[in-house]
Amino acid sequence: MRGKGVRNIFEPARQATFTLGTIETFAESAARNHWKGTSGVLRFSEVATNPALAEKTGFAEGTPLYYIQRLHYLNGRPLIFNHSYFRQDVAQGLTREIAEGSIYRYLENERHISIINSKRVVTVEKATPLDLQYLDMGDCNCLAVVSSQTYNSDGVMFEYTQSRHHPNFFRFQENAVRRSSAHGRP
Repeated sequence: MRGKGVRNIFEPARQATFTLGTIETFAESAARNHWKGTSGVLRFSEVATNPALAEKTGFAEGTPLYYIQRLHYLNGRPLIFNHSYFRQDVAQGLTREIAEGSIYRYLENERHISIINSKRVVTVEKATPLDLQYLDMGDCNCLAVVSSQTYNSDGVMFEYTQSRHHPNFFRFQENAVRRSSAHGRP
């Protein structure tokens, strides 16, 4: 504010910081945090949305999807376990090899898809047997879970991902701004 000077509110992070208000690939987030990020595909299959999957993801029943389980490593440690569903008609030609790299790079550069919006919900959940099998959980029994529904420029939801994060290595950060009320009073 004019006449108030400048105040720096930056605080360096000791953990990798992931943002909720922007859409970044895993590789982009790792690079921004100065960590070495790699990914491995555990499962790549084709499925059709059944009633339970439709309720969980928001895709219509019968929608042909790619289902991908990916393990993301930061500095060599398996710390993020993703369960992703992509509409086959939007992500046409997606392969296991592409998924080991960057799916978004493929969608944007090869398929010319504009990725516009992602609705996200963050929860803390008990670790599943799969989480314990693949993630370096140590003595932790819960993790941060970000569930995302992502849309293209046509307003079509083309992805649902549940990203399961080791709690000791991640923090989610967003900058919140208060809007004043219509009458200038709280």
